[in-house]
Amino acid sequence: MKIEPLKLGEITAKLPVIQGGMGVGISLGGLAGAVAKEGGIGIISAAQIGYREPDFDRDPKAANLRAITTEYEKARKISPDGVIGFNLMVAMKFYEDYVREVIKAGADLIISGAGLPMDLPRIAKKAETEYKRDRKVLLAPIVSTEKSARVILRYWDRKYQRIPDLLVIEGPLAGGHLGFTKDQLEHFGKDSYEEEIRNILEAVREFEEKYGRKIPVALAGGIEGKEQVKRAFELGADAVQVATRFVTTEECDADIRYKEAYIKAEKGDIIIVKSPVGMPGRAIRNAFMERVIKEGKIPHSPCHQCLHSCNPKEIPYCITDALINAAKGETEQALLFCGAYAYKAKRIETVKEVIASLLPEPV
Repeated sequence: MKIEPLKLGEITAKLPVIQGGMGVGISLGGLAGAVAKEGGIGIISAAQIGYREPDFDRDPKAANLRAITTEYEKARKISPDGVIGFNLMVAMKFYEDYVREVIKAGADLIISGAGLPMDLPRIAKKAETEYKRDRKVLLAPIVSTEKSARVILRYWDRKYQRIPDLLVIEGPLAGGHLGFTKDQLEHFGKDSYEEEIRNILEAVREFEEKYGRKIPVALAGGIEGKEQVKRAFELGADAVQVATRFVTTEECDADIRYKEAYIKAEKGDIIIVKSPVGMPGRAIRNAFMERVIKEGKIPHSPCHQCLHSCNPKEIPYCITDALINAAKGETEQALLFCGAYAYKAKRIETVKEVIASLLPEPV
């Protein structure tokens, strides 16, 4: 099977491989730049991206805004001509400010999930005008069901007279926060989710016909080898988005102890957890998760203003604290988000090796 480059508007990535955004601090400029250099699309996670800034505890928003430019410039230095973007969660506080900042920094692409980015076109257009961008930023919503796909496609069509530059379908085997209820996670086995993918693609085709142009689609969640990549393209995807496989690379921005936690994990260690903000997520069982189960509530630092739906007085633990500990390698005091197949990692690889292991045939 011949693998074709991924064309997104005026931009073309040599390889149809998107590195998924992973926060906090897992996919920053180092990893994104390395993936872009190899011909894929490198994605920086903006989630609490400024956690290493000296004023993060005092003013997390200012720290995050500053770090967006720092990490983008780091990635761009590694890959001057590659495709580099950001993952921005709709659930983030100050979402609009972060969208504006990544556009100001020069990002090629914004991938946005953890909620539907209903008004992303409005925010982007305003920022492009203000910062006099000579090329529009590409906009890519993440969806997990046919219903969510139709909602975003219809809304963007009706209100903004536009369609996505890319649509990311994230399945139930993905890592981190998942766009499914607990019941849906139990329902969507391999065959039933493939049917959902077909339904989403049918919705996409309706809007392709209306606008007379293609909407490229990337399939994400559980993509860990050639077999899954081949199946994704058979189903009609134009690209794959891969996150977990890039964690155990030399170029990944996380601490080596975080990477080693993946390598040490067994299949039974990968569990579905409930995040402090009520969303299901996939993570590695460790001492921290056992403590959460046993104690119910863990003391945390002052609020770092990460998510809209978080009430610091009611949460069992602070997700920012837990994810920062993960990035720093304090793995027994951390929430270790991962994909369903994280336990298959057996060694530290390079980004180049991971990409080669995914593609059935070179371009």
